[in-house]
Amino acid sequence: MSGAGPGGAGPRLPGAQPGEGTGPSAPADPAVPTPDEEFAGSRRDLTGAWRTAVSWLGVGFAVFHLAVLNFLPMDHLVFRSIHVAWGGLLVFAAYRGRAAEARAGVPWWDLLLMAAAVFCAVYIWIELDGLTFRAGATYTAGDVVMGALGTLVVLEMTRRAAGLALAVIAVVFLLYALAGPWMPGVLYHKGISLPALLTYVMSDQGVFGITTQVSSTYIVLFVAFAAFLQVSKVGDYINDLSMALVGWARGGPAKAAVLSGIGVGTISGSSVGNVVASGMVTIPMMRRVGYDRATAGAIEASSSTGGQITPPVMGAGAFIMAEVTGIPYADIAMAAIVPALLFYVACWAHVDINALKLGLRGVARDELPPLGRMLGRLYLFAPIVVLVWAMLAGYSIFRAGSLGIVTAVVVSWLAREHAVGPRRTIEALERTARDSLQLVAACACAGIIVGVIALTGIGGRFSAMVLTLAGQNQLLAMLFAAAISLILGMGMPTTAAYAIAASVVAPGLIRVGVEPLVAHLFIFYFAVLSAITPPVALASFAAASLAQADPWKTSMVALRFSLATFIVPFMFFYSPVLLMKGELLDVLRAAATACVGVWLLAAATEGWLRGALALPLRALLFGSALALIHPGAATDLIGLAGAALVWTLQWWRGRAAA
Repeated sequence: MSGAGPGGAGPRLPGAQPGEGTGPSAPADPAVPTPDEEFAGSRRDLTGAWRTAVSWLGVGFAVFHLAVLNFLPMDHLVFRSIHVAWGGLLVFAAYRGRAAEARAGVPWWDLLLMAAAVFCAVYIWIELDGLTFRAGATYTAGDVVMGALGTLVVLEMTRRAAGLALAVIAVVFLLYALAGPWMPGVLYHKGISLPALLTYVMSDQGVFGITTQVSSTYIVLFVAFAAFLQVSKVGDYINDLSMALVGWARGGPAKAAVLSGIGVGTISGSSVGNVVASGMVTIPMMRRVGYDRATAGAIEASSSTGGQITPPVMGAGAFIMAEVTGIPYADIAMAAIVPALLFYVACWAHVDINALKLGLRGVARDELPPLGRMLGRLYLFAPIVVLVWAMLAGYSIFRAGSLGIVTAVVVSWLAREHAVGPRRTIEALERTARDSLQLVAACACAGIIVGVIALTGIGGRFSAMVLTLAGQNQLLAMLFAAAISLILGMGMPTTAAYAIAASVVAPGLIRVGVEPLVAHLFIFYFAVLSAITPPVALASFAAASLAQADPWKTSMVALRFSLATFIVPFMFFYSPVLLMKGELLDVLRAAATACVGVWLLAAATEGWLRGALALPLRALLFGSALALIHPGAATDLIGLAGAALVWTLQWWRGRAAA
């Protein structure tokens, strides 16, 4: 989810040295640098006792969460406070507060921040009954001190692990809560005192609310699932299988990147993490067969971004969606199947057409992994199959994820070189902590924002403003929601962007008549797409870093490759059949014609169909593609007729030229 994707491509828990073990007994494994765009601060080079302590803290973090989720039930407020405090300990130990700060050792001010984090968790544990009794009514001096220290801890750990943008937005919301009586128009509210505000945001209505509920349960569980797949080398296998299947074809390495994005996306929810995991392999291979640097980076960024909308694990935001809407996660994952399919069909089409235009070949078969040997190891997909089966069979998400982890360990024993024993188990547990840090911080900080929205009532007034601006025009409301989601997602994790947009924008969409699932999926998709949308496109920047390409050019190419995904949410808004709502035959027909539509959209965007397309024909093909993507018999016929006309004219032109 956060951090590196599968295949062992991500960095170790900050503080571990390249080539050294990550945990107290973890195996040596060279670190691969993650692009700096994912992190706000700089990792420390911890050594000796500090490195060992941080390693064991990470292992303990993962063990504690897995134990509580499976065997040791705990009061939700205490559990979430320990979750945030433990995450804070790791962040303050592992990340420097300033770039100029010495890399070695942990300074005294970070020790104070660690102590503050521990104090907050202990205070909540001791004062649990009193806090519950006083919630929303009154507070004590101890409550205020805990609230002030806790807010400071959350903001600082967010700045270091999840980026300055989210921390600044949280501070703005806190100031807004205090300045309400002096705000104009829709922003006006009665205001709240500073002590009351601090105690409110450090409650289960704020930091320890729904966003931290998700990060402490679903996120940690599925990060652990991904970590165990990483140490058993499933990510490496997915990359090798993808190359074996299509690496020989026209533009083969780029097509392998698309397939790898699908496979890795099912076990990771971070677009930047996916870029790092597979881009280290696919980008050099794409460059080798003739792709320019920006295009190679853009292909990897686009395919990796799709991982966050690919079932069965769709990234942290989808779990928040399940909690907010009350819709079972399995239903959300099912609804996402067709849009995810269309995303990758579009990526594949762009790759194929681009390779055709440039005359690019694939890699020689004798340089690829043997397909027979790769197919003989399909059993490595068993953990993902078990996870999907358990979810569809009605098991809880926690039980399904735990079964997936156990299956990953058992399956790894079938290949001795990948067997997960005690040392790799420790490595997986430490990876779980490392890859959770960004999301722990982001969800806690998003809780501050969500709490202020609820406390001040700005969410309801914002919804009313959406209604006023859009009238009762749903399309205008959706355009407004898309813009807000893209802006919120720039420079912050998708999870936080979605959580904020779900609190502010979704109620307005629902009030103008948009179904809750459609409204929330719509917002979620645009929050995901912000990773490749300029001016701040983290996935594109990460891929550009690996490809040594211009970040802006890479972002613009990625934007072109993902154009269909900007259109599909509007299509499933108009016709939820693309979200698997309706008869099976209707769903299959809509999916098939939409796949043809996104392929034609790629052809129109690339300007190539049986040769270069003139501008009028590109426009006609673009319109035909939109008609086919939109479900409906009439629009399908119009789209097919327009596409047939363009194809015929291109065929006639090619024959005449010959």
